[in-house]
Amino acid sequence: MALSQFDSIPPMMWKPDESNDRIMDEFRRQINADFNLNLKSYDDLWKWSTESYADFWKSFFHFSKILVSKPYDEVVDRSKEIVDVPEWFHGCRMNYAENLLRCDRGTDAKTAYIVAGESQEVKRVTFGELRENVRVLAHAMKDFGIGEGDRVVGYLPNSGLALEAMLATASLGAIWSSTSPDFGVAGVLDRFVQIQPRLIFSVNAVWYNGRAHNHLEKLEQVVKGLKSVEKVIVHPHVGELKNDALEKIPHGELLSDFIKTAATNPSELTFAQVPFNHPLFIMYSSGTTGVPKCMVHSVGGTLIQHLKEHVLHGNMNSNDLLLYYSTTGWMMWNWMVSALAVGAGVVLYDGSPLLPTPTILWDLIDQLGITILGTSAKWIAVLEDREVKPRNTHKLDSLHTILSTGSPLKPLSYDYVYNHIKKDVILGSITGGTDIISCFAGQNCTIPVYRGEIQARNLGMAVESWSETGTPVWGESGELVCLKPFPSMPTHFWNDDDGIKYKKAYFAKFSGVWTHGDFCAVNPKTGGIVMLGRSDGTLNPNGVRFGSAEIYNIGESVNCGSPIRYPFASVESFSEVQDSLCVSQSLQAGLEERVVLFLKMSGEHEFSRDLVTKIKTSIRNQLSARHVPTFILEIKDIPYTVSGKKVEIAVKRILSGQEVTNRGALANPASLDLFYDIPQLNVVKRSS
Repeated sequence: MALSQFDSIPPMMWKPDESNDRIMDEFRRQINADFNLNLKSYDDLWKWSTESYADFWKSFFHFSKILVSKPYDEVVDRSKEIVDVPEWFHGCRMNYAENLLRCDRGTDAKTAYIVAGESQEVKRVTFGELRENVRVLAHAMKDFGIGEGDRVVGYLPNSGLALEAMLATASLGAIWSSTSPDFGVAGVLDRFVQIQPRLIFSVNAVWYNGRAHNHLEKLEQVVKGLKSVEKVIVHPHVGELKNDALEKIPHGELLSDFIKTAATNPSELTFAQVPFNHPLFIMYSSGTTGVPKCMVHSVGGTLIQHLKEHVLHGNMNSNDLLLYYSTTGWMMWNWMVSALAVGAGVVLYDGSPLLPTPTILWDLIDQLGITILGTSAKWIAVLEDREVKPRNTHKLDSLHTILSTGSPLKPLSYDYVYNHIKKDVILGSITGGTDIISCFAGQNCTIPVYRGEIQARNLGMAVESWSETGTPVWGESGELVCLKPFPSMPTHFWNDDDGIKYKKAYFAKFSGVWTHGDFCAVNPKTGGIVMLGRSDGTLNPNGVRFGSAEIYNIGESVNCGSPIRYPFASVESFSEVQDSLCVSQSLQAGLEERVVLFLKMSGEHEFSRDLVTKIKTSIRNQLSARHVPTFILEIKDIPYTVSGKKVEIAVKRILSGQEVTNRGALANPASLDLFYDIPQLNVVKRSS
């Protein structure tokens, strides 16, 4: 069905200064010269990049000056479709770590990364120091016997050790995988058992929410469940750590002892030259409804995609300093650290983004000169709820971009950013995922930001919104699909040699077309994207198919400073509501379903019949009578993953009578218990 917010162009929140030249413009002019074209706009460039995708990726490969030891002999086999997962840049030899640590830019004295966080002093590490630290770690790992194809994992906070261990692993042609200490033991084992790592890096403790949390007990249980592990390297991240503290950790060894011999080895840092499609990272699906899928991402595919997003879409250069609030268990960490390949610096922040004060990240922006801040839509909403107004308290002179992902950024959050943070900033809502370790759509320095919309589909990504019948739709909700191959597709799933799981995950709905599992709409007037939730969580009462974000984005009319009153705010715009979750419940017959909206109340507000009536009226007026939930119920907590995403599918399964036991990826796993045995919803018999 058509979305009413597309009846008119939404308010423009930011537009580029046409007098400023950007790297995207330089690239477009290069394409025009190389191919005798006359591409005048971003839209022209995007269309060409998807229709002539081999030429596009070839051109950017050379434009970005990726460091290789052997050139490719074929960009991609154009006779193969996306479902064939074609090989990219056949014949090329390269190394991911070498591209991030490259010595040909004279950057030894330049800051590579800065560590910061709760209870931590800010510490700068130069590119020269980073290369030396990676050299020592790589030699220690090589002496231990780690080589091409071996799996090395990190159960680590966002820290210098995580970055250096990953780069050392990549330098050897081995495969890196990581998860953060906030994952439970079961969640970690669900992931790492599948890939059988030989070596694991971890810490003694972490600091979060104002106190230290011992990590050795969890680490002990994890290691005992990983029969493949031959060595456990532990770093004293908080306080001191002595050898006797490792007695219970099988194969445990202090980091200082592990690198002692290698530190005195004068041998230079070398880089294993591997194919473009050689495995680099193993990433995981959320695992909230089953065993996580293990997605293998390639050396070259990861690098070229990240460079495209950093350099072309983000206009990033070596003067930038990027802080993306992330953990090592979220793909945004991998995305962030690839900025080193541009010569930019990164800030590795560990701890709560709200302590010691809710302004801690804004303090760091002014203190360090951060130019790009990445975060989640949830964090922005929390700041708004707490009435934090950095524009009144901070300079933020260096900041030119704010990025948001993890869940759809609500229109009301656009107002908050531009009214209370900074007016002349690109607010880049981005969407993609672990599956592609990158973005399908996102920030764009060459076109305007419109309220409530992701700016555009990214170059080389042939994204469309499709109806259930497999036809493109504009201004209507549909499945996010991608029609053409791209380099950052997973090369395969681990332990899926015949590719059956892979094809089922992405190609089962529409033959020969990547179906990502997201519900979205493309605005025909702006080209912007509105994300509407996961398609496996699509709501379909009485034959009306829509995404949960359509419900989340209703609210009391708000004035956006434009001549029109733009009605789409959010459920949380009602002062009584702190958070919400909208899911469908399949009824006993399995042929029909009803929509349930759960509300977490704000502060001292009480759930009331008047509030239910007010919200139902807003939904009816702003969407339609068929969108109105059958039930609006109070709930004491809303489940989130550790990366800040609302957990809809697990709740949907609970309401439909299934038991959900995989909780290792949840930040608040006990919240799921609240959704069992709700009297108004007890219409199905629970099954295991």
